[in-house]
Amino acid sequence: MKKALAVILSLAMVSAAVGCGGTSSGEAEENAAETAEEEPAEETDAADGAVYKVGIVQYVDDASLNQIEKAIEEELTAKGEELGVTFNFADYTYNGQADSTTLNQIAAGLVADEVDIIIPMSTPAAMIMQTATETNQIPVVFSAVTDPVGAGLAASLEEPGSNITGTSDALDTEAIFSLITAADPDITTIGLLYDNGQDSSKAAIEEAKAYCDANGITYIEKTGTTNNEVMLAADALIAAGAEAVFTPTDNTIMTAELGIYEKFIEAKVPHYTGADSFALNGAFLGYGVNYAELGTATADMAADILVNGSDPATTPVQTLDNGIATVNIETAEAIGLDYSMFADMCESLVETKTAEEFE
Repeated sequence: MKKALAVILSLAMVSAAVGCGGTSSGEAEENAAETAEEEPAEETDAADGAVYKVGIVQYVDDASLNQIEKAIEEELTAKGEELGVTFNFADYTYNGQADSTTLNQIAAGLVADEVDIIIPMSTPAAMIMQTATETNQIPVVFSAVTDPVGAGLAASLEEPGSNITGTSDALDTEAIFSLITAADPDITTIGLLYDNGQDSSKAAIEEAKAYCDANGITYIEKTGTTNNEVMLAADALIAAGAEAVFTPTDNTIMTAELGIYEKFIEAKVPHYTGADSFALNGAFLGYGVNYAELGTATADMAADILVNGSDPATTPVQTLDNGIATVNIETAEAIGLDYSMFADMCESLVETKTAEEFE
């Protein structure tokens, strides 16, 4: 709409000049030629280097994906300055708000805009961008996809195939359950809270069940696809006697965390999760990758494909080191749970307090 309005205003200004100015077209051309001789033409970005149109697609507004997006944009800006090119993402950045119809519209728009690359964040967004680029083969570099092979985005982590590669936030589920049992060696019942429509949760939930079965622990499953359903699921887990609750890297639960963490605190039930953003939003613990580093790595891959011509089909999916435990110290104090033993069990132990977004 803004572009269309600018064109209309430009045409109006030209009409006014011809109607009122008293300058013939011949005189105008002569004046223009003189001006061109006196003033050098304004340089464009393209004169300094290539300009690449970069589509960035966030699945939903939550602390983890916001952190990734910020890191991607900062790294693309830095890389552009370093390489003497321009990565134009400002005009092509969208949020799908967890709605498949919206995400499909975004995908169609990016294809119509002939962007040079698309960077979707999370599995659902990546799958829709994959479908949208099957025929045109626009490169896609995904971020925060937990199981690229299981989701059908990559033939293998080493050689994804086709036009897609990216970064994975694959979760070490067994490591999280080791933390749960270290904090409470006598635990008998663990709740599993997730959205069964999220592909990113499927593998981790199956691994959680296998761990419980192998260690004689009862598990209770509760799912939700909306904030209200997640609130009810949290209440149900507490009522069923869950002594701890596990959630993998699930975007639906992430967006609801600020609404459920106080329920778990009141019930003295620690919530163990697959990302530090959960802990930021009140969960007892988030475990996994550094999402700022994940975003930076994603941007570097995109830049390499655009500037150096790397082939996504043969560019391995990157999986970052997975061993950072982030504990919400306010929640830990409210629950009365000692987590000091985690320091020797993780790559690093980070402490945080409850907030909506990372600073």
